[in-house]
Amino acid sequence: MLVLPGAGVSKQDIREQIWNYMEAQDVADFPRPVHHRIPNFKGSPQAAEHLPGMQEFTVARTIKVNPDAPQSNARLLVLRSKKTLLVPTPRLRSGLFNRITPPPGATSADLRKCASAQGVRNFSCPVGLDSNILVDLVVVGSVAVSEKGWRIGKGEGYADLEYAMMVSMGAVRAGTPVVTIVHDCQVLDFPEALLEDHDLTVDYILTPTRVIATGCARPKPAGIMWSKVSCEMLEKIPVLRSLRDREQRAGKDVTLRAALGHPAPPHTVGAPRHAPQSGTGAPQQSHAGQTRPVRHRRH
Repeated sequence: MLVLPGAGVSKQDIREQIWNYMEAQDVADFPRPVHHRIPNFKGSPQAAEHLPGMQEFTVARTIKVNPDAPQSNARLLVLRSKKTLLVPTPRLRSGLFNRITPPPGATSADLRKCASAQGVRNFSCPVGLDSNILVDLVVVGSVAVSEKGWRIGKGEGYADLEYAMMVSMGAVRAGTPVVTIVHDCQVLDFPEALLEDHDLTVDYILTPTRVIATGCARPKPAGIMWSKVSCEMLEKIPVLRSLRDREQRAGKDVTLRAALGHPAPPHTVGAPRHAPQSGTGAPQQSHAGQTRPVRHRRH
């Protein structure tokens, strides 16, 4: 069993070991290799099947689900439940998110197609900043997550930025629950010191075998931290420029990182990817947090 390094462990160390383990143990699923991705895994449909049993899902009317492969069944379940499905646009280059709109009289096969990457492209319409839409539940992917609700993504910061942008446009509230869907091997303990103020945390973790209520008390991002945003990010993401203009008109400090003389953090948009490292052992599981048997997942 692989043991994560102690002092000096980094987010990238954890990512590489998760990716390597999933490939070596053949729990990874298409697209492969899973390195530098939110990894798809065998059992992701079963993990997503816990969603309909959650009260947060039952009462939600609008649900945002990320576009990665392991969340495809979650997207399908939202559509089958006749709820509004929002999916972020790839790399946020054409807006924040799109509403998926199945064709009239959609069959089960049609809904499955709408929930796929192709469907996100072909059956969607953009949601503007002035739409006044309210998101009731957020579903994100992760590379690693702790039972305390701390999350590590693939290193490009899009999920964190998407959430911060939703806060800025009033689409989420302080109590909006955040769910992540992962393989059991992606749930492990790691130091809270690795987290930064802009990192998104999660309230529930769904795996093929468990529903974990994290009880996370760490605050989620309260909006866009412009001091973390680079000119390069602003150039690549038009909707980010629009939000900056809006907040500047409202009198907020929107000074960018370059103007403050801050170095670029390793996980920002366009950051160089690290080469894979060796290592194939299983990450250790954490025993913190609340784990509820699947048969008792209603609350």
